[in-house]
Parts: sequence; C-alpha cells; structure tokens
Amino acid sequence: MSKILIRAMVLPMTGGDEFFPQGELCIEDDVIVSVGKSGSAPAGFTPDRILELPNDVVMPGLINTHTHAAMTLLRGYADDLPLMPWLNEKVWPFEDKLTDEDIYWGTSLALCEMIRSGTTTMLDMYASMDRVAEAVLQAGTRAVLSRGLIGNGPNGDRALQESIELVRHYQGAGNGRVSVMFGPHAPYTCSGDYLRKVKAEADRFNAGIHIHVAETQDEIKILQEQYGKTPVQWLEDLGLFGGHVVAAHCVHLTPEDMEILARKHVCVAHNPESNMKLNSGTAPVTELRAKGVIVGLGTDGASSNNNLDMFGEMRTAAFLQKLYVNSTALPAYEVLEMATIGGAQTLGLENVGMLAPGFKADLISIDMDQPHFYPRFSIPAHLVYAAHAGDVRTMMVDGKFLMEERKLMSMDEEKVCQEAERRAKRIAGELAVK
Repeated sequence: MSKILIRAMVLPMTGGDEFFPQGELCIEDDVIVSVGKSGSAPAGFTPDRILELPNDVVMPGLINTHTHAAMTLLRGYADDLPLMPWLNEKVWPFEDKLTDEDIYWGTSLALCEMIRSGTTTMLDMYASMDRVAEAVLQAGTRAVLSRGLIGNGPNGDRALQESIELVRHYQGAGNGRVSVMFGPHAPYTCSGDYLRKVKAEADRFNAGIHIHVAETQDEIKILQEQYGKTPVQWLEDLGLFGGHVVAAHCVHLTPEDMEILARKHVCVAHNPESNMKLNSGTAPVTELRAKGVIVGLGTDGASSNNNLDMFGEMRTAAFLQKLYVNSTALPAYEVLEMATIGGAQTLGLENVGMLAPGFKADLISIDMDQPHFYPRFSIPAHLVYAAHAGDVRTMMVDGKFLMEERKLMSMDEEKVCQEAERRAKRIAGELAVK
C-alpha cells in the first residue's frame, strides 16, 4: 500500500471557482483520498512520500478524446493538402505499408509525447489495436481503444472480428486503464448494413461507438447524393445512436443535426487544429454546449495537427469560438472542463477528470514559476491562453508516476524516437521508389 501527500497549488476542476493557492492532495494506492487547503489531510494519514511543489499547479490530467496515435509516423509527411487528397494520395498508401510493429512504435512515440504534454488518457482509433494496447499497458497511461472499421473495404468483416477480439482480450486490462469501443470510420466509408452489424456487436458487449461525423463538406455532399440526408440524420435513421456514441469533428451541422445529437446524448470530440489545417471548417461548439451536448477536446492524429499538445488545442478551441461567435464565447474555465471532466464524460469514464475523493489519481503538475505565468491574475486563463506542453513537470496515472521533473519513468524515450524515425523513413522510401 502506497500513500502520497502532494503540497502545491491545486485546481481540482470540481466546478465553480474552487482553487487552493496553498493546497494539498492525499493519495492512497491509485485513488485520491482528500483534496483541500494546506492542513486538510485526514487524521491519521501517514504518507510514505511527501512531494513539495509550491510553484506548481496540480490539476487533473488532460483527456484527448480523438486521436490516431500511430500516425505520429506520418508527422510532416503529408502536409498542406485538403482532406480527401490527403487521405487517398498520401495517408492511406503509407498506412497500407505499416506493420503491427510499426504501429506499436508509432503509438509508443505518441505516448511519450502525451506524457510529456500532460495527457493521461486518449481515445484512439487505428489498426493492430492489440499492439496499441500493449504500448499503453507498457507506458502506464489510460486509453479507450477502437479498431478503425472501413466497412466498404475488402477487410471490413475481418476488422469487425478484430474489434470483437479486442473487447474480449483488453476490456478492463491494466487495472481498468484500458477500455474498448467499436470504431466505424465514417458514414461515407461504411454501408448502412455494416453499421447495423457494428451497432449490434457494440450492444452485445455493452461497448460504445467512436465514429467520424460531418467532418467536411465533401462528406456532406456524398451522403446527400447517396441518401438525401445529412450524416447525422442518416445515422439516426440507421439506429446507430443510443448507447454511448462519440462523434468526432461534427463541423458541418444543421440545427436539426444538433437537436438530434442533444436528444440522443451523443458526445462530440472537437478537434480545432486538425479542422483548421485540413480546411474542414469550425465546429459549432458554443451552440452544441448550449443545447446540452457534452463536448470534449481532441488533437486528431499527428499527421493532421502536427502535435498532440492538448494545451495548444485548448487555446485554439477558445480563440476559434471567440472569432466566430464573440469575445465572451468559451471562457477559460469552460475550456479546461472540456479537456478534463468533459473529456472523461465524453469517453464514458466515471472516475477520472477531476481531483476529488474516490477518483483515480490521474494528475499533472504545471511549473508556474516562469515568466509567461506572471502576474497571476487568473490561473485558469494562464493554463488555457499561456501554457504549453513543456510546462508539465509531473505526471501520474493510477497513482503511479509516469514523469517526474520532466523525466519519463516508464518509457525508453531515446529508443522510441530512434525506432519511429527508422520505420517512418523506411516506408517513405518504399513509396518514393514507386
């Protein structure tokens, strides 16, 4: 049994303006026991270790609600293209050459970056998800995994079977750190019959669904020509909604679409930087939240961002809504909620996303003793508008330190970077020869 006491500035993300300038947090094994001002530790709590971080803000770890982790191997490979040419001419040919081992090392690279930048949990969609799960278990982070399913492709049925095996083998693995959803890629890559089969399997295993929805105007056009409906309307007619569904992007929505998402309790993963880079558009986040839709933040893959920095994503999300709505839209604390407790709700996780008794000890500390954090008028504003990935000093998941004093504890960072470089350059070279 391990007991840890952390003394720091504490932002628990439990609502309102609760903040402890001189706070402390008690952890027993993998669970938070108490959070409060200095001296609030329970009577009789005798820590095995005391961590003094007086110049740090301790807060819940960030939750990335939509990414493709192994696409770190494509970082910088296919830039400055619109989505469909980017996919058809660059990304999918590259991905066709990825081996299971390539995906393991690409995911490991992503996890190194996530640990360094304060992301404790991700929702990932890709192939070879058993290898992704192994990378997550090795790194010590938390993850919700979904095997990407392109139903219109030649391997749709096999991929669905792989999803079923993923659920059977990894649901609840790593002391509950790993969970599984089904991942049909998008309405334009899956037929109605295929999506019904996916929904039936998700219901059978009581698992959620993770799907790209209404990301581009091209998608809207395809669905309109094929079915005379928007993607959201077509998915509702198919019966895909109901149960736990995470819809990534949701850029191009009609008022009716937003009503459907709210009525069906569909959660949205907002990816502002990817949507900007691929010229997909700006999601109506302010309107969705006003209708009661839970919205989390995601980075998408590193080939369309090009990093996995959730601090940058928070800043961009806030600025975009202020640009397209008004300067009061999406204030700092609400953005922090999207990246923490809102992300947990999006992923269907009930015991992470805030620092409170009974919640898992998934947390980060931000080194605030730096010029860009002075003067300290508002800690939430600084975290959203001024912080960046390199400000993270400490990372803990499930009560275990994954980074201390900016040193990774669970991963050989040098080896991961070397393997990722070698494997990505090999694939790029093979494609160049063709």
